[in-house]
Amino acid sequence: DDVDLFRPRVGRTVTWYTCGPTVYDACHMGHARAYLTFDILRRIMEDYFHFDLLYQVNITDVDDKIILRARQNKLIKDYTEKSLESKDTQAVVEYTKKAMEAMRRNLEAKVEKLKEPLPADTPTKDVEKRESALQEAIFKLSQFTETENHVHTVLQKEDKTIEEIIQAARDAVANQLDKELGSTVTDRKIYEDHARRFEREFFEDMTALGVKEPDVVTRVTEFVPQIVDYIQGIIDNGFGYESNGSVYFDTNGFKAKGYDYRKLKPGVDTTAEEMAEGEGALAGGGSEKKHPNDFALWKASKPGEPSWDSPWGAGRPGWHIECSVMASNVIGENLDIHGGGVDLMFPHHDNEMAQAEAYHQCCQWVNYFLHAGHLHIKGLKMSKSLKNFITIRQALEEHTPRQLRLMFLMQPWDKPMNYSDQTVDDAKAKEKYFKNFFGAVKSVLRNDFVQEQQGWTPLDRALWETLNAAQGKVHGSLLDNFKTFDVIQHLVDLVQETNKYLTSEAKPKNLLIQKIAQYVTKILRVFGVVQGSDGIGFGESGSGEGGSKEETVAPFMDAFVNFRDQIRVAAKAKSDSRDFLK
Repeated sequence: DDVDLFRPRVGRTVTWYTCGPTVYDACHMGHARAYLTFDILRRIMEDYFHFDLLYQVNITDVDDKIILRARQNKLIKDYTEKSLESKDTQAVVEYTKKAMEAMRRNLEAKVEKLKEPLPADTPTKDVEKRESALQEAIFKLSQFTETENHVHTVLQKEDKTIEEIIQAARDAVANQLDKELGSTVTDRKIYEDHARRFEREFFEDMTALGVKEPDVVTRVTEFVPQIVDYIQGIIDNGFGYESNGSVYFDTNGFKAKGYDYRKLKPGVDTTAEEMAEGEGALAGGGSEKKHPNDFALWKASKPGEPSWDSPWGAGRPGWHIECSVMASNVIGENLDIHGGGVDLMFPHHDNEMAQAEAYHQCCQWVNYFLHAGHLHIKGLKMSKSLKNFITIRQALEEHTPRQLRLMFLMQPWDKPMNYSDQTVDDAKAKEKYFKNFFGAVKSVLRNDFVQEQQGWTPLDRALWETLNAAQGKVHGSLLDNFKTFDVIQHLVDLVQETNKYLTSEAKPKNLLIQKIAQYVTKILRVFGVVQGSDGIGFGESGSGEGGSKEETVAPFMDAFVNFRDQIRVAAKAKSDSRDFLK
């Protein structure tokens, strides 16, 4: 791959905007993949390369997913309360059957639609994306079959309760209720409360993972006036048009003026799947657009959706416009870095750039994009829609934040990675390896080096040269696209050589060993693996019973070192091993 030279616009100052979460549900490890990854890259930029960063993250707190989830939660709650009051279990049974049948029809129709053959000249990437979408649709259908079996079991029970029936078929019942009654949910506070709850959970999860707080947080709902003005600016510049209360971006008009469209993922036409992904589940038909590739800047709100006043009527922002506006408001008309998951490359990031360039009338709004690779589980992307996710809180019940961070560090940040027992176990093994090293070093450092002979032996000099070489390799790997997986291996190799030295050298040099351990600690601290200010080691606190874990095990480590030294002496003197095993 080609490597681009990174040059900030202004001196050592770097402006960085990262697409934040759509706060409609609990965050899963797929989210951690993005935000932990960018936390690591941010720390490298700030603490290793010493750039001055302005780091901005947005919160999408109005969106089709939020509207649907908040609305359906409200409808399920009301339906459950009403059903419990009426005590008509049979009515709930019949409604559940109706809802389940409707959901099966929808899922089967999606599979059949995706099985339709593509034109012979379809690009390979689009064919692969279609195949992936088909596999996901088949997976969802198989999951629904399992749900059907569970619902059937519940309905066969003599002592079934109303709550049990609704819970078993919750998704299907919620979809059916939304189809019939969604337009009646008009209280904007329902949507606001839902978004705030999961925004708070997001930041709590980030704190638990050790992710640094952003310098600036911006919410969509607090930027609606600026969004309206920005859209008007795009219209005034000739790149937007109103249609039936919505406003769309004129992609053909944009290209006709000499601008590039779809820079990140070049292509002629937007597929139906890509348009659906970009416009959301509540989007209207495409008949009101000049061209199928045009995308919404402002969506006319339908009954049951939150809305704000605008020159084009009551509505809400389109998905892509929010980032263009908020990043432009805080950072300006040119960003050094824009980050997000690789799935946002198109349509989201391409459309963001088009809007910003149309508004600012510039040819390049973002100088460098950083796209974090997907997290996969059992061959499929981890996602809410596939229900194959593990929440961050569930993961932290089984693994420590340090272990999860090491897991991501040991993978290329911009490539897909699998979340599995193997990847976590590999991270735990590395953690143990470093812990043992720090323990061994601290044991050596407890010796009084002033009483020891100084200067360097050939072994000392060879270890020094190993340290120098490792530092060069680490620096080169960080310069080369943040190759943290290589850095971890370089540190492991350095530790391995140091361990060999400790085993072979009768009187290891404290100062040299200390320097190596401090360097390993420094790099791990840059990555966020080491917390606190200890010069050597992870610096973990104990159980509150006075002293750290390392202090607790220190006597045992000292005994081991003394035992090792006795073995060396005995080996050199060719003594009987029984002399020191007494």
